[in-house]
Amino acid sequence: MTLLIELLTKTLAQVWHTLSVNWIFLLASAVIAAALKLYVNQDRVAAFLQRNRKAGVVIATGAAVGTPLCSCGTTAVILGMMAGNMPWAPIIAFMVASPLTSPQELVFSAGLFGWNFALAFFLASILLGLVGGAAAHLLESRGWLAGQARFKSISGASGLTAPAIQAKPHVTLNQFLNETWLAGKRLALFFLGFAFIGYLLNNLIPSQWISTLFGEGQVYGVPLAAILGIPFYFNTEASLPLARALMDAGMSQGAVLAFLVTGAGTSIGAIAGALTIARWRVVALVVATLLIGATAFGYGYNILLGVL
Repeated sequence: MTLLIELLTKTLAQVWHTLSVNWIFLLASAVIAAALKLYVNQDRVAAFLQRNRKAGVVIATGAAVGTPLCSCGTTAVILGMMAGNMPWAPIIAFMVASPLTSPQELVFSAGLFGWNFALAFFLASILLGLVGGAAAHLLESRGWLAGQARFKSISGASGLTAPAIQAKPHVTLNQFLNETWLAGKRLALFFLGFAFIGYLLNNLIPSQWISTLFGEGQVYGVPLAAILGIPFYFNTEASLPLARALMDAGMSQGAVLAFLVTGAGTSIGAIAGALTIARWRVVALVVATLLIGATAFGYGYNILLGVL
């Protein structure tokens, strides 16, 4: 009983320390999330992409990392792009980059991992969107992506129409504060819960095991972390504090980066959304881009840290 109390006390102290260091980042993340939710929606994003279709992959990637869309929101934007008869390249760029990050997640990850890691994760999300779009352009030009939409054609099939854009109502201070409170409450609950789970596991599992599997210098650590991100990633609010705990236990930063990239992009929600609008070749291209890219960026980030 004494050992159990000591274990729980130590874990709670670690969670409290993490919260005391990162509360300002959590608050900033909640404010940004509330502002984006109130002033940006998926219909506006889809319309913006249709208006700027000439820039294609670049605009789609920028919109993907600059908006806080959930899996359903991402799917709605992609349907709007398809209704606008856009080619697969910008669509796949958006599918790759959108689940990975957003402005509030950039701030959230900066609090947990530091700005260097947060910016590396943000940059990786942008580059992977561009790479996925470029690969889609090449494959589409060779006919490999023909017939991959789950509609008769990419333009306006099955009654698919471009989203109607409705003006946002005036946002009052009370609405903004209420939305910030809801976003902050959700963020805090996930943060506290999964930080507790992470540190509890750290205290139960010898840190040598983590460092042996995922630590610096372990060649297979990064790809293994990338693969484990697929089944064990829950969502951003939960998985970021869990990944922070794994890093404290000895997981290399490159392995953590790989875990977060594949986990975010290949979560159940992201894959389920993709499968509702596209067939296996498109989904396979998205998953392959994320797995290969996550491994490459994980290795690259570890090498960069070793040089610096």
